[in-house]
Amino acid sequence: MDTLVKSKPAFEAIAPDFGHSFTYQKFSAQKPNKNNVWHYHPELELVYVNGGSGRRQIGSHVSYYTQGDLILIGSNLPHCGFTDASTGNSNESVVQMKADFLGSDFFDIPEMSKIRNLFEKAKGGLAFGGTSKKKIGEKIEILEYKTDFQRLLAILNILNELASSTEYEILNADHLSMEFQSKENDRINTIFNYVKENYRQPIALEEMADLVFMTVPSFCRYFKKVTQKTFVQFVNEYRLVHASNLLSENKLSITQICYESGFNNFSHFNKSFRSFTGMSPSKYRNELKSVVR
Repeated sequence: MDTLVKSKPAFEAIAPDFGHSFTYQKFSAQKPNKNNVWHYHPELELVYVNGGSGRRQIGSHVSYYTQGDLILIGSNLPHCGFTDASTGNSNESVVQMKADFLGSDFFDIPEMSKIRNLFEKAKGGLAFGGTSKKKIGEKIEILEYKTDFQRLLAILNILNELASSTEYEILNADHLSMEFQSKENDRINTIFNYVKENYRQPIALEEMADLVFMTVPSFCRYFKKVTQKTFVQFVNEYRLVHASNLLSENKLSITQICYESGFNNFSHFNKSFRSFTGMSPSKYRNELKSVVR
């Protein structure tokens, strides 16, 4: 973190784990956060650094923090990682979520007005201090020990407390957002949208490379760099998420679901589904039935 980053930020594609609408990660000395590059993403990012001191770079703003940090970064606002081997923090907690992670209209209801305003202010990057940093930071840390549903409720509570706090500063007053500034954003969105519309059919690498005006090797390298997954892996996971939804509806046979989800081989579908969820499609469906009962 010694030099000011001025290069073009990389687009980071964030995919929540299967069955989740947001991502939560906790880092420590044993499991450091290695994402220190200059990057941006559509998700808001809430970061709590427990102790230590280091550098913030959010948009065009650069400053140092001491005794830990609590930051909320808005959608598409470029930033660097906040910790490395020299910052001396005990751990770092990161929550990432889209502004509509609970539905397109959820934050439009009157009870959510404060959080809606918080998201608007976060477009400039917010650093929280004083008692807010310690009190809210502790609540972020214990997300680790909560169930998925408890974690979701806790995140709403944390956002409400952040929205009520007056102990903050806006870091990037000129709002250096990548929302309308990057062809990379357009390119990855073109790919994702194409998969969304065509995952039930075979999708050839040549077809995708042509779509974004790249050679096949260049496309494969680009997609792996952006998503940390191969394109084939991404498409298979998209199909498996669709299959899990169909299994929950209980309207089609498992064989029908296999082909409806874009798989043309039942054995491959079974093996992929087991690898993805830890259980066979039939066991997954039975588990869902017992939960409903």
